[in-house]
Amino acid sequence: MVNEGVFRTVMRDTEAEILEKRSTFIAAVKRVSTVEEAETFVKARRKMHPDARHTVFAYLLKDGNKRYGDDSEPQGTAGMPTLRAIETRGLSDVCVATTRYFGGILLGAGGLTRAYGAAAHEALEQAGVAEFVSFTDVQLDLTYPDYQRLLQELPRFLARERGCEFAERVMLTVGLPSERVEVFLARVTDLTAGRAISEVGETILDAKPEA
Repeated sequence: MVNEGVFRTVMRDTEAEILEKRSTFIAAVKRVSTVEEAETFVKARRKMHPDARHTVFAYLLKDGNKRYGDDSEPQGTAGMPTLRAIETRGLSDVCVATTRYFGGILLGAGGLTRAYGAAAHEALEQAGVAEFVSFTDVQLDLTYPDYQRLLQELPRFLARERGCEFAERVMLTVGLPSERVEVFLARVTDLTAGRAISEVGETILDAKPEA
C-alpha cells in the first residue's frame, strides 16, 4: 500500500568526511527500502573499514521502521544524532553509516554527538532530496477525436502518458497524482460526453510533478 502525500528520500548515494580533533568521521548515505538492505549496507561499510574503531548507523524506512546503533560509542552519542539528522530533513528509506577513525584525543559525549550529527548532515546535504507522490494509472478507451481533445487537457492534471495503442479506438494509459484522479475522470466524462471507457489501475510512487 503506497503512503499518501509526499515521500522524500535521498537523490543519490554519497559520502562525506569531516575532521574533529584529529578523529576522522566518514558518513555514507544510501537509499534503502527494506531492513535487510540497510543492514547489508552497514555490514559492507564495516568491511570496507576494518581498521576503524567504530561504524555507527541509523536508518528510517517509509513504513516507519527505524533503528540506530552506537557500535560501542557511549550510548546516545552516535546513532541517535545520526537518526535525528535523517528525521530533521523529513527523509525516509535512508540509511546513514558513519565510520570513525580515532585521532588520539577524547571528544567527550558532547563532542561525539556534535561530530556524528555534523557528519550525517553533511553527507545528507550532498545526497540531495528526491520527492515522490502517489501516482495512479488510468486506462482510457477513446475515439480518435476524443483522444485528440483529451491530450490538450493532460497538463492541467499533471498527467503523464504511460502508453498508447491505436486500433479501431485509442487505448490510452496515463498516470496522474492520486488526489486528482476523481476530478480527472469527471473531466473525461464531460469532455467525451460519456463516450470514454475508463478503468483505474495501480498506484505507485513516482517523481513529484512540477505544478
